[in-house]
Amino acid sequence: MNCYKSLAYLKSPCRILTGRNLSTSTALRDQHSCRLLVVGGGAGGCSIAAKYASKLGKNKVIIIDPADRHYYQAMFTMIGGGMKKLNQSYKEMEDVLPKDALWLKDTVTEIDPKKSQVTTQKGDTVAYDYMVVATGIELDFEKIPGLLEGLKDHRSGVCSNYSPLYVTKTYGCIQRLDSGNAIFTYPNSPVKCAGAPQKIAYITADYMQRNGRKNVKVLYNTALPVIFKAPKYATSLWKVAEKKKVKVNLNVDLIEVRPDKKEAVFKSLSKPDETFVQEYQMLHVCPPHRPTPVIARNKELSDSTGFLAIDKGTLQHVKYPNIFGIGDCTTLPTSKTGAAVGMGTGSFFHVKNIR
Repeated sequence: MNCYKSLAYLKSPCRILTGRNLSTSTALRDQHSCRLLVVGGGAGGCSIAAKYASKLGKNKVIIIDPADRHYYQAMFTMIGGGMKKLNQSYKEMEDVLPKDALWLKDTVTEIDPKKSQVTTQKGDTVAYDYMVVATGIELDFEKIPGLLEGLKDHRSGVCSNYSPLYVTKTYGCIQRLDSGNAIFTYPNSPVKCAGAPQKIAYITADYMQRNGRKNVKVLYNTALPVIFKAPKYATSLWKVAEKKKVKVNLNVDLIEVRPDKKEAVFKSLSKPDETFVQEYQMLHVCPPHRPTPVIARNKELSDSTGFLAIDKGTLQHVKYPNIFGIGDCTTLPTSKTGAAVGMGTGSFFHVKNIR
């Protein structure tokens, strides 16, 4: 039977979970089963869970996610640019997850696709008939020596809009900047919201121009060989960079931060043996990203890049037909953005597939 159609006809509730309980409850530290398991409560996971929780009925969908808050990450650029506040960017997770679904506030540590079962950090096991993986992509701040040290030091000039832990630091760095280099980086890895590192560079450049700070030099250092992967937009962005007086350096990757000296070390990707050092007064870092470990280390589920291997037309796993994926955790050849997630949910909700 077509798996999309199968999802539409699921009828049995989860056997032992009642109410919208949390996995901190003693009763939940056990073996559970459900008809549909959603791993991850981000944009993709919430969308899928909301659709099927209302369609299948109460307690037939389990969501596993450890977070207390659900962030609207697209707002982080505006927070870093001084246009929004952090408390405007989130809601409590319990307020955004569907009321008819069961939430385990936990982390999936192992997936056994042959048994259709997952194990969580707290020791729970959850058997599923169908599973949607929506674990997203992880930030790897630790990969760059000195980066975390700089982010935690309010005097270092190092900032990043990519985490709620550090995004509020960015605007202060912009306001204090009156001379020297303001460097904005893009890493040699897949990233979510590939336009975000440029956005904050242009916001900073605009702030400098409006406030007459002519002694600031804004640099955009990207590991990509182009300013933006989509040629249509790349042409326009070169014009924006020129207008904003942002110096764009291609094929350069940040490999070390020296916050005590306010130095950034870069590697040339066109000449791999070459490195160079740039001084900065402000350094905004888009950190390297990596696949979530629970997927990357599971060779039954991931491809050679560590992402969930799915069919780009159906979002169905290439080997296990009862597993689907959505969003940043997958091998979909789309940008890793909320907009791409929105488009992907259509594959689940299309009337021809679910009726």
